[in-house]
Formats: sequence, C-alpha cells, structure tokens
Amino acid sequence: MKIRNIITKSLLTLATIGYTIMGITGCKGSDPVVNPIDTTKTDTTTVADTSFAKGADISWITEMEASGKKFYNSSGVATECTALMKSIGMNSIRLRVWVNPTDGYCNTSDLLLKAKRAKNLGMRIMIDFHYSDTWADPGKQTKPAAWTSLSFTDLKAAVANHTTTVLTTLKNNGITATWVQVGNETSNGMLWEDGKASISMANYAALTNAGYNAVKSVFPNAKVIVHLDKGYNNSLYRWIFDGLKNNGAKWDIIGMSVYPYWFTTANDWATCNTQVLANMNDMVSRYGTPVMVVECGMSWDSPATCKSFLSDLMTKVKSVSGKKGLGVFYWEPQSYGNWQGYSLGAFDNSGKPTVALDAFK
Repeated sequence: MKIRNIITKSLLTLATIGYTIMGITGCKGSDPVVNPIDTTKTDTTTVADTSFAKGADISWITEMEASGKKFYNSSGVATECTALMKSIGMNSIRLRVWVNPTDGYCNTSDLLLKAKRAKNLGMRIMIDFHYSDTWADPGKQTKPAAWTSLSFTDLKAAVANHTTTVLTTLKNNGITATWVQVGNETSNGMLWEDGKASISMANYAALTNAGYNAVKSVFPNAKVIVHLDKGYNNSLYRWIFDGLKNNGAKWDIIGMSVYPYWFTTANDWATCNTQVLANMNDMVSRYGTPVMVVECGMSWDSPATCKSFLSDLMTKVKSVSGKKGLGVFYWEPQSYGNWQGYSLGAFDNSGKPTVALDAFK
C-alpha cells in the first residue's frame, strides 16, 4: 500500500503563516466571547446518551478555514465541517486544547468556537488536554513554557487550574463535556521530566489525579480518559495501568490510538484489530473500566481498505466483554491536500469525504 508523505504528529508543527499571534482570548477567523468564570455553577447534566460513540477529532477545522480550505458533501455542496461529520453518521466530536500555543489555535477561545458548533448540532464532546503549548505524544511531553520552572507541587496545581479554567469556560457557555482526556498519548507519562512514567510512576499518577479531580469539580458526570498509543500493545498498557493503579491514580475509561501503519508498514489492519480487541478485553478484565478508540486513521488514498478497517474495528469494539467498548473516533478525517504534511485523513483532494467514512453510517 502506498503511503504518501507520512509525517507523524510528533514531528508536526503548526505554521503561523503571517497570522497575528493571539493569546488565550483570541483565535483566527473568529471573535468568540469567553464569559467570565463562574465557579458557583454546578453540573446538572445527566449521562442520557449512552449510545456507541462514532466520532472524529476535527481540531484543525478553524485553521483550515482560515487558510481557505472548504469542505463538501458527496454531492459537492459546501458544508461546514462539523455538520458534515454529523451528516456522515457521527454523533461525537473530539477537540484538543493547548495551554498557550504561539499561533492561537487550539487555545481556550478556539476550543470554545469549535465546541459551540458541536453542541448546537446536538453532538457529544470529548476534550483532549495535552498539557503543553504544542503536540504532546509518546515522543514528547513538553511542559508549557509558563510551567517550566514550577515545583512539582505547583505543577500539579497548574494542571488543576488549567483544567478547571478551560472546562468552566465551556460550562459558562452552556457546553457540557461528556468525556475528558487527562493527557494525550501519555504512554510514558506527561509533563516530562517530572511526570515521566519511566522515571517516576508516582509523579505521573499524581498529575493524572490532579487533572481527574479538576474535571470532576466542573463536570462530575464527565468520564475521564487516560489515553495511550499502540492500542494493540498489551504489555505497554499493562505497564502503564498497573503503575497508575499501584500509585492510586484514578480514571474512568482507557483510551487507545489505533493506526495500522505504525502496527506494521505492511498495514496489516486485520491482525492489528485482532490484537486491539484482545488488549481491550484484557483491560476490562484487569481493571474493570471501559475502553474506547479515541484516535485512528489510514492513508486517504486507500479508502476502500480504510472502510474495511473501520467497519471491522467498530464491530470489534462493540463486541468487547460486558459491553464496555464505548466508541471509535477518527483523527482529523477532514485533512486533505497534504494538509500539514498529514496523509491519514479520509477526504479526497477535492475536499469531499471518501467511502472510508461510510463505515460511520
């Protein structure tokens, strides 16, 4: 299978391309009003929708729109991307948030703009905290610049304060988070070096709890996810979650990334999915918590193969023991035209979804 111009997220950088650098109160192509924090509000939501989550992380949409990118349905009609995801059959949206990104994308204001779109469409929302000013993944978990000199005690407080502030901003705008990730692909912990799991699992657990408790203080009903990559790697998951459990960490759901390309360059998706299911069943048996795929993807130019991969993956997640397989999210399916050097989306070069996403119908 031909994979074009693969660049892993650990190497991606977001270009400013002449935009004005904006802080936490600004984002490109929008002027959202961020209400003052009202900590007196309480979460009165209930988890009414327990249907299987079919979703996508579309965090790039505002930056793509600002660059002139448009999105089209299968008939060629220009359609706002979030609405397009819903029309494809998705019921949930995942959005990342960075602490103080230099270009203003994926900060709190940009997150709010995108979350409002999903909320207005009646879609459930997952918030993905990276606890960084840029990409956090297995290859790097870089502290935000403003946190680099903090003591460990103050670092835990910073995690809690950031989490609380972002989520309270959403709540003040009538938006509820159904799921919240405390860290992104924290396969060796987060906020290195303090929270690096291979150095101090206890520190990683403490930072996880700081985020967990902060989430529950704003949205008691939200489910907190700890997310690792390589959903097919059982030994990795046992190492991390045994370590977290033994150090008193809390989580509600185990989240996984599933990319057949990184399982094997031969893209053996069938074996990949089989190992993912085995790992999921082991996680449910070992820790008693549900599991879900929060990221997945395959080369945009293999749409039929990708549809088979996704259909099989969803079937397998739905078959997890005790009905504890909760959903599948595609990562940035709307990226096209070699956007940011990423080619594992599911749109063609004309800006239309490929047949790969028919798996969500």
